[in-house]
Amino acid sequence: SSTLSFLGGGWCETTSDCKYRAHTDLSSNNAPIVAHFSGVLSNDPQLNPDFYNWNLFKIRYCDESSYTGDIKKVDPDTNLHYRGARIFEAIMEELLYSKGMIYAQNAILGGTSAGGLGAILHCDKFKLFFQLMTVRVKCISDAGFFVNVKTITGEPQIQEYYKRVVALHGSTKNLPLSCTLSLDDPSLCFFPQYAAQHICTPLFIINSAYDSFQINHSLVPPEAGPQHVWDYCKGNLNYCSPNQLQTIQDFRLTFLEALNELGPSTSRGYFISSCHSHHGIEIQSYWSYNNSPTLANKTIAEAVGDWFLIGVSFKRFIVPILVANLAIRYADIVLLLFFFFEQKSSIEFRCVSQPTLVIG
Repeated sequence: SSTLSFLGGGWCETTSDCKYRAHTDLSSNNAPIVAHFSGVLSNDPQLNPDFYNWNLFKIRYCDESSYTGDIKKVDPDTNLHYRGARIFEAIMEELLYSKGMIYAQNAILGGTSAGGLGAILHCDKFKLFFQLMTVRVKCISDAGFFVNVKTITGEPQIQEYYKRVVALHGSTKNLPLSCTLSLDDPSLCFFPQYAAQHICTPLFIINSAYDSFQINHSLVPPEAGPQHVWDYCKGNLNYCSPNQLQTIQDFRLTFLEALNELGPSTSRGYFISSCHSHHGIEIQSYWSYNNSPTLANKTIAEAVGDWFLIGVSFKRFIVPILVANLAIRYADIVLLLFFFFEQKSSIEFRCVSQPTLVIG
């Protein structure tokens, strides 16, 4: 059994941005020699009981396109290679044929942030690498459900940004084909809300409905708030004005609507935080710990384990009405278990240390 985890690190949209990143720790040039494994990658049976004895692989993020780039020609001015998709294929070939992963009975492709997006975009392709129908293959996206939201000034900033990323890296050919054929603008398939509809392999989505990265970079990027009136609010919701809180609440609704666009699925799972955060399942306290939050007496590790190993239907955790104002204290982290089926029910938990956000 094997788990692959893509690390995150954002994307680059211009040659100058990519060149800059090539000299930072986001590139393979400055990758650390030693990497810490925890959370879903922990080998401690007490902290990661379902996956501790798996072959665990942490994949260093180095292409800045969520492993979708495929430009044959090397940039003559910068010597940059936009070949993330080829890197992914080379990694898979190495693990399958040199490390024995081809004999795996269970396999997970996961990732956090930009790596979580990569896990979604490559989920079906990952499945195809395993030729035996008996191999159980599933994917986990953590903090990788980036939504197509306009800025507070009404500009489609993140949509245009992703369009430039896709163009620079030549990513279109590596986005889900049925998605790119269905949309007038194929670059939209870089967004999970459009791409994940076309993913057939079971997928578990872990994210925050108040994703701090998306609020800071998609909803209120620096250019959208030149007067710096959002600076304190973006760092701590306690400093937000009522109007700012409403804007953030509207983002939450946009996020949940994007999830709803995926439609019902018995094989897909959701574990959505309602805190202003951008977390990762490689954080032990978030994944499983003595004081980890639970729902129906299950930690997130147990919920994912049951989903992967025995195919537990998460319908059993759904209540018929929206539960609001129910809070648990856990290092400013709360969990929202939010699943969409025919009845579109949900259950929500809130951060007790954050100002109350009105449920829409």
